[in-house]
Amino acid sequence: MSQLSLSLDASLLVRDDQGRYLPATTDQILAAARQVIDQKMQRGAEFSSPAMVKEYLRTKLAGFEHEVFAVLFLDTRHRLIEYVEMFRGTIDGASVHPREVVKESLQFNAAAVIFSHNHPSGNPEPSAADKALTQRLREALALVDVRVLDHVIVAGETTASFAERGLL
Repeated sequence: MSQLSLSLDASLLVRDDQGRYLPATTDQILAAARQVIDQKMQRGAEFSSPAMVKEYLRTKLAGFEHEVFAVLFLDTRHRLIEYVEMFRGTIDGASVHPREVVKESLQFNAAAVIFSHNHPSGNPEPSAADKALTQRLREALALVDVRVLDHVIVAGETTASFAERGLL
């Protein structure tokens, strides 16, 4: 994977309302990256590898200064139905409601899901609360025949996959 590096003397520019070009802020750059990944991975796109899933989720969740809990809703062939940022929290936590995740899963007619959230601290290690929440969500979704394929924690450029660690 190629690395993007920016130096301060070669700024990216954005056009303001008056048509002037000004240096882009970090938030503007991240928002543009999220738009590009949305165009690249549209409804029906197949996640053919764990690496592809992690790259997609890094692009979507890296850079937030607060926790965001998101769900990839997938069909039976693990193609993207929808990416939804369901819950927003503080710098070190987010309240996640299993009932709402089940409702969204049924609304999208999802066969499988992949959970993800970010750790603004930069440490991708799953906490005991992360593990307990994943188990609760897995049990709730099993009642409506929705499979949990993974839970990916994004911490900057690094990720931790529950499936790869044998936690699912």
